[in-house]
Amino acid sequence: MSLICAALLLIVFLFALAGFTRAGAWLIERRNPPVGEFADIDGTRIHYVHVPAPPDADLPPIIFIHGASANLKDQMLPLRPLLEGRAEMLFLDRPGFGWSERGNSETLAAQADTIAALMDRLGIEKAIIVGHSFGGAIITAFAREHPERTLGLVFLAPVCHPWPGGAIAWYYKLTAVPVVGWLFSETVAYSAGMLRIGNATACVFSPNDVPKGYIGKASIPLVLRPPAFRANARDVAQLYDYVCAASPGYREIKAPTVVISGDRDKVVYATVHSVGLERDVPSAELIWVRNLGHKPDWIAPDLVVGAIERAAGAPVDLQAMASIVESRIAGDTQGVGRYPELKVPDAELAPG
Repeated sequence: MSLICAALLLIVFLFALAGFTRAGAWLIERRNPPVGEFADIDGTRIHYVHVPAPPDADLPPIIFIHGASANLKDQMLPLRPLLEGRAEMLFLDRPGFGWSERGNSETLAAQADTIAALMDRLGIEKAIIVGHSFGGAIITAFAREHPERTLGLVFLAPVCHPWPGGAIAWYYKLTAVPVVGWLFSETVAYSAGMLRIGNATACVFSPNDVPKGYIGKASIPLVLRPPAFRANARDVAQLYDYVCAASPGYREIKAPTVVISGDRDKVVYATVHSVGLERDVPSAELIWVRNLGHKPDWIAPDLVVGAIERAAGAPVDLQAMASIVESRIAGDTQGVGRYPELKVPDAELAPG
């Protein structure tokens, strides 16, 4: 009888968590409505913001690809104001994130194809592609699958090479497991995620300060909705296999390439991924920024714009720009001593 009671209590508890998760997801969506338009790409609704080119644009089209756990706002908010009036821009929620449906875009190559199809829909023939973190892996797929459409590449704190041990966080592995992962995402993930979101965000930015209101402004809680949480986990779970298979082919990438990384990144191994890109992509230029964490798009948006200009062929002194950023953030100490450094590869830590 006690076992039956315990089982019933567990079922009631899980139903309560599921109800709480559904209510939380509804509230998240109410607070973070779509900000762009939708396109049907092979039967899948993709959410995007398209900024047309002005008559006097001095830059080619630019496409922005966000990283794990994010959405199109994560790059649009800091970078659009600096580039408005200079170029045609496309910001999109990757399949399964933000307000985009997942559809059949389960692989990184399929997500690259979705980007190319959206370009077709909007009449964008070629573009400079900017990818942050996991988005860096996506743009390696795009550059290899669609080289004729790639004018240049800008990698921001990318993850794109095999890392020691290939480990990922347990909650990604668990969520990627059929049935069990679905149950976890529908019951526990939202509550646990809301408890950890502030601390996790501080780690991502460390040692730099988190911009005021960042979590709400960038709609980061959207990833805690069960379908988005599962899409995020499946992406990360397949990442190691992808980079193992794809990285030997990076030498085929011919487009002008700029890589921006900080020496205090606490999310990805810059000495593995960014150094690897500089080594493997023939045209790559690596810009190291002292005391910069994992968010160049928010902490050094001026340098990111300079990198885009450089990828477009302008004679920009990126090292000089990096020095200006370094002087600006030299005193940043947010999270120092609280979050582990990633100077030496540690197989137990997950990629971002």
